[in-house]
Amino acid sequence: MIKRTLYINKLLKYLDKPVIKVLTGIRRCGKSTILKLLYDELVTKGTPEENIVFINHESLEFGFIKNYEDLYKFVKGSLKGKKGKKYIILDEVQEVEKWEKAVSSFLSDGVGDIVITGSNAHLLSSELATLLRGRYIEIPVYTLSFSEFLDFRQVKDKNIDDEFKNYLRYGGFPGIHKMDFEDEMIVNYLNSILNTVILKDVIERNSIRDASLVEQIIKYLTDNCGNVSSAKGISDYLKSQNVKVSPDTVINYISYLEKAFMFHKVNRYDLKGKKWLEINNKFYSGDIGLRNGLIGYRENDISGVLENLIYLELIRRGYKVGTGVISGGGEIDFIAEKQNEKIYIQVTYLLASESTVKREFGSLEAINDNYKKIVLSLDKFYPEDRNGIQRQYIPDFCIS
Repeated sequence: MIKRTLYINKLLKYLDKPVIKVLTGIRRCGKSTILKLLYDELVTKGTPEENIVFINHESLEFGFIKNYEDLYKFVKGSLKGKKGKKYIILDEVQEVEKWEKAVSSFLSDGVGDIVITGSNAHLLSSELATLLRGRYIEIPVYTLSFSEFLDFRQVKDKNIDDEFKNYLRYGGFPGIHKMDFEDEMIVNYLNSILNTVILKDVIERNSIRDASLVEQIIKYLTDNCGNVSSAKGISDYLKSQNVKVSPDTVINYISYLEKAFMFHKVNRYDLKGKKWLEINNKFYSGDIGLRNGLIGYRENDISGVLENLIYLELIRRGYKVGTGVISGGGEIDFIAEKQNEKIYIQVTYLLASESTVKREFGSLEAINDNYKKIVLSLDKFYPEDRNGIQRQYIPDFCIS
């Protein structure tokens, strides 16, 4: 297994602290492997294996654990009489009915240090947050960054530019690295993930009867990644396709997709009025491979794919990300903030014309503050700066 250092380090930081560690993320993004890596880390550092309870709720081995009472009895029995530090690792815990009651009790009774994963944001519903009273830390897990992608590909002498093309095409699900890098095989795998997420984390979890409507909304959001969208606009479009659906229903369905980590909503910020706008958000896919698997990889969509990629890279790095609105109707692709740091970013395919240069740099030049400003593109050779605004090659930015 290739060590995903970013997440292991975050877990180790909070290990043996009186908080539940909650790994969340879309199915097959690598949460289970991270737990196995944590298990190996604990054993390597001297924790006896019998002091670790590791339960994967998708395995039939633990099929007898149906509800919180079963879970509580099994864990308590497994750790009874054990000396030293004890650990409870629960994978895909949402499969257990009312699991939060058992987990809360483990914490209150000091049974062991707790790490759990889940594939739906219902895991951290308001009810759970109230029950645990802030005694948990969420660690979002995303599909592979480009840097991790290179690690999985074991790239040393290979051309990084060629690997970036593969990344743009196939995305970051770890499982693709067990397959031949060919369209048919990987697209079939990605679509199997997509179908599982739609069925288990969207349709079944939310008791949705109209599966076709879910699929149509997914296709719309996928085809319009990075474009300004509204529930009314989506409703009007579907009506034009003879599908009657209210804006409220669209809002509900999009929220289900967000909770399954299929899409991320990005709010717009009015830089002049200094306020967040409540309508017309942007949406990005949880993985660019899923997007390409659903609607195909299209060269003329490259700008949207790059934007999606940079958005995911920023949130992996812990930034809160919005999109900016400036005077005259212009936009800043991303405003990324973390603690006292702020970065303004424009993403474009190529700075191939003077009009593109003026548009991308001009939008950033219109911002009157001293925070860092960057234009990202696939131009390999281009002057690094213009009026204090940096220009970076996208693959370099992704592995920096």
